[in-house]
Amino acid sequence: MIRFIENIIRSAVNETIDKAVTRMIRDQYIENLFEMVPATTKVGPTNLMEIAMRANQGTPVSRPLGSPIHLSPWEKILFNPCHLFRFPTPENVGIRTSITIGHRAKKPLTISIPIMIAAMSFGGALSKNTKIALAKASTAVGTATNSGEAGLLREERDSAQLFIGQYNRGGWMNTPDKYKQLDAIEIQLGQGAQGSTFQRTAAKNIGEEFREVFCLDKGEDAVIHSRLPGVNTKDDFIQLVRRLRDETGVPVGLKIAATHHLEKELDIAVEAEVDFVTVDGAEGGTHGGSPTLQDDVGLPTLFAVSRASEFFARKGVIRDINLIATGGLVTPGQMLKAIALGADGVYIGTAAVMALVSEQMVKAVPFEPPTSLVVYTGKMTDQLDVEQAALNLTRYLNACVQEMEHVAVTLGKTAITDITKSDLCTIDPFIAKATGIQLGYISSENQDRFFTETEPMFDDYHSPYNQNLNVLPVYTESQDRETNPDKISDQV
Repeated sequence: MIRFIENIIRSAVNETIDKAVTRMIRDQYIENLFEMVPATTKVGPTNLMEIAMRANQGTPVSRPLGSPIHLSPWEKILFNPCHLFRFPTPENVGIRTSITIGHRAKKPLTISIPIMIAAMSFGGALSKNTKIALAKASTAVGTATNSGEAGLLREERDSAQLFIGQYNRGGWMNTPDKYKQLDAIEIQLGQGAQGSTFQRTAAKNIGEEFREVFCLDKGEDAVIHSRLPGVNTKDDFIQLVRRLRDETGVPVGLKIAATHHLEKELDIAVEAEVDFVTVDGAEGGTHGGSPTLQDDVGLPTLFAVSRASEFFARKGVIRDINLIATGGLVTPGQMLKAIALGADGVYIGTAAVMALVSEQMVKAVPFEPPTSLVVYTGKMTDQLDVEQAALNLTRYLNACVQEMEHVAVTLGKTAITDITKSDLCTIDPFIAKATGIQLGYISSENQDRFFTETEPMFDDYHSPYNQNLNVLPVYTESQDRETNPDKISDQV
């Protein structure tokens, strides 16, 4: 009987598909459903749906978790294992993973691992249960979690052994009774996914506890201003940093979106003598921001970290100001490469939330997205198992650190902080020139010669009439460049 039913179904499916394929072959494109394939390929499925959303809603689309565009080419950078010239680290030697933020502060912040939980606010982004789970996991592994742009949520503060709070543009953490309870203060002037634009949470989406934590009146919107109130000049910022440091003794840092003006921004941070700078690359996530801000604004994390590190080195403050990288870092390899490029530690947001939800997402799918379990306005936040969520994130963080330790072993290092740019190579000559990472297909002693002899080709690339990567040459060590410099292969 079952076989008979299967045959009927197979026959019906076959006939339906045959008719559909035949119609697609015979119909003109203008009458053909197949036109959706080239149209979607041209526009892209994400853009297609967001065009429809804008057309339906008439307001900017609020996209969660940041841009889907990968702007930082982390995959073109590789670590260099060692065997003889420097030996790998013996397996019985532990790898130090701790870092200290704010060496000059009266109360420096030391965390056990170089990964922290990024700024994601209660109310504006995440539910109370989610914030507590993040805090519990951070405590379990000895790292810090961040308040995001919010007021002081008592349960989060109590669950977090190490708690970084944002002195924010909404003003909700900006009073001594709140910021004096923090282990570090991060002055928030912008973020990767939204730059420094304003944000507003409508009163209709604000619950009673949200209002209480943010000290809002009933019916009042929660507004994040484009500027930090009271900071309208460079001197205002410098005075704010000094005041917070004198009042609290904890590390005082600055968080900004990564931009091409990076060095000009950092110059003021150095003058203000901040203890750390958090640079949020263009791939940074958010609970919801317009696609244009996410896709078309900012500087990719990889180049932001490299430029910031080089700037601090030039200024001679690399030991005084910690650099924290964030924005689209989702694998331990990406996190460790950011550290090798000069970051002291990293924040993770999207990856932490995904790890936290992990198998609990089955409660939501297929009819609701997994984020409905964790965002403040989600329909299923009460179904998140806080203890299980914290355990999953704890496991994820431990796994990430162990993978970092494995890399440290093969590099012959005994501390994550000892891993530097010299432990990297790249397979992209433009990344090599931009970051100072050695080019992987040229020996170390031939790097300068390669770039000197190929300089005209890089100049040609920058010409608007010849931006073709395929014109780059390739040197091989066997070629005798002394006697015959023309022995360069023609194409990559």
